[in-house]
Amino acid sequence: MQYHEIGKTGMKVSSLSFGASSLGGVFHDIKEKEGITAVFTAIESGINFIDVSPYYGHYKAETVLGKALKDIPRDRYYLSTKVGRYGKDGVNTWDYSAKRATESVYESMERLNIDFIDLINVHDIEFADLNQVVSETLPALVELREKGVVGHVGITDLQLENLKWVIDHSPAGTVESVLNFCHYCLCDDKLVDFLDYFEEKGIGIINASPLSMGLLTERGAPAWHPAPKSLAAACRKAVQHCKAKNYPIEKLAMQFSVSNPRIATTLFSTANPQNVKNNIAFIEAPMDEELVREVREIIGDQQRVSWANS
Repeated sequence: MQYHEIGKTGMKVSSLSFGASSLGGVFHDIKEKEGITAVFTAIESGINFIDVSPYYGHYKAETVLGKALKDIPRDRYYLSTKVGRYGKDGVNTWDYSAKRATESVYESMERLNIDFIDLINVHDIEFADLNQVVSETLPALVELREKGVVGHVGITDLQLENLKWVIDHSPAGTVESVLNFCHYCLCDDKLVDFLDYFEEKGIGIINASPLSMGLLTERGAPAWHPAPKSLAAACRKAVQHCKAKNYPIEKLAMQFSVSNPRIATTLFSTANPQNVKNNIAFIEAPMDEELVREVREIIGDQQRVSWANS
């Protein structure tokens, strides 16, 4: 396992880290005891960064994770959670007000059985009024940082342009890290175009969804996946190519996602201890560079054909 600092935070984290969304049953029902064991397995294997949110499973993920954390020494991990996205009784809600953000931090600490959050994020700012994020949400979190309740402040979003806009309109030092997903994986590396910008601002980079929310798996993406049909078809072709080479695309995708040292860490999510072990074994094996080139060519060529015929 390799370790990289998240920007200038001083947090030196494992290149592969544990996303706890699965503990909330976001992707499918889980066995709670197995999920807790998955957390223990991650920590025992050298993973030292855990990311969660009150939104995942509508507080369930934080609650289950908290049951695991009460038995893990606090100096064994850094913990990241979020504010802004919530839910109750199966209904998603959003609230980016300063009051709710502050309340949410204390509620999360109670569920997680901790008294300090290493990194607090504004969750998926694409659902917020970006002006409110700048003028209200972030200042509330900075105040908690100054009080020592949280260590560092970040923002998350799928849209890289939104992350840049908020950073450009906030006082220097407000945002210390960004979390972006599906933009540094075998089928999409748009994040690369923003690395210089984030580094110039001294902002750490957290990558998520190395399997592109299921596109880069033999099981395939769920029906709700927002990818264009051309991309989904290209990924299916790439999956078959890897299968023919007896090299699971999941292995190649995990290896690729952690291969860029400019990205501090990559989050993966599972509630299965064996999946934790498998992913760690994947990244510890040498990556087949030639297969990476082949897969990326297949995906690019397939999409070009689809666009030409559309």
